[in-house]
Amino acid sequence: MHTSSTEPGAFSRQRAFVTLGVLSIIWGTSFILIKKSLSAFQPTQVACLRMSISALAFVPMLWFARRRMDWSKLPWLLVVGLCSSAIPAFLFANAQQHISSAMAGILNSLTPLFTFVLGILFFKSSFQIMRLVGVLFGLAGAVFLIMLGNRSGLEGGIGWGLLIVVAAVCYAIGTNVIGQKLQDLDSLLISSASFGLVGVPLMIYLFVGTDFVHRMQVVPQAWPALGYVTILAMVGTVAASIVFFHLIQKTSPIFGSTVAYLMPLISLLWGIADGEPIGWMHLGGMGLILTGVYLSRR
Repeated sequence: MHTSSTEPGAFSRQRAFVTLGVLSIIWGTSFILIKKSLSAFQPTQVACLRMSISALAFVPMLWFARRRMDWSKLPWLLVVGLCSSAIPAFLFANAQQHISSAMAGILNSLTPLFTFVLGILFFKSSFQIMRLVGVLFGLAGAVFLIMLGNRSGLEGGIGWGLLIVVAAVCYAIGTNVIGQKLQDLDSLLISSASFGLVGVPLMIYLFVGTDFVHRMQVVPQAWPALGYVTILAMVGTVAASIVFFHLIQKTSPIFGSTVAYLMPLISLLWGIADGEPIGWMHLGGMGLILTGVYLSRR
């Protein structure tokens, strides 16, 4: 059985922070991959493809490890599959039709703050006034960016930015569930079961309920876009999820969620490389959010 601690201690502090750095690069790159995938596919198709490819990778693993699975944890695994993967996949794909990849990365950095709040409200984490101050700073940064609208990269209105905020809440739920309810399951089992539960139905819907096959035949950018989604799924979802779930189990939900510290920096760099306008508003909003995260960690 895995044990948990509030600091990276037994896992090796250096190894924990190196893992965070690698995850931040992988997930910070995911926003630009989503953007590129949308050049040929509808948002629903991008999300279904991401989950379907992940399920294809994970279901065989689940089959071979089925004897080690604690099936009484099925409801919690479904929660993880929905909150840590499926729902955010749809929210990000829809939002990034109207929001820059840099902005998506910045708003996603609210995840640690929501992890703190939900941990206190529902998972018996300790309350501290500094954490409350941190949450307020982080929300101020998000509100600042969302209310700026077009000037910050939100071309379609504040509602699209709010989709990213909802996705951050979903990630926070999944992170707390893994850290508090699934400590006794191997991270590979968590990944395999949670992605299998949501990925297989979405794969069926992709082929039956969308024009995916037709697009692959007639849209010139379809094959390159499929390549982007495949990289997103295999690296940004399959490999990263196994590593992330293991990191949460070996450290804590709060420590694991701090991967969102560095992700905005990576998404900003990719946004600049792709020609997205980056200004002081992005940096100011990100500064408020990261200040909030820092204060919440004190």
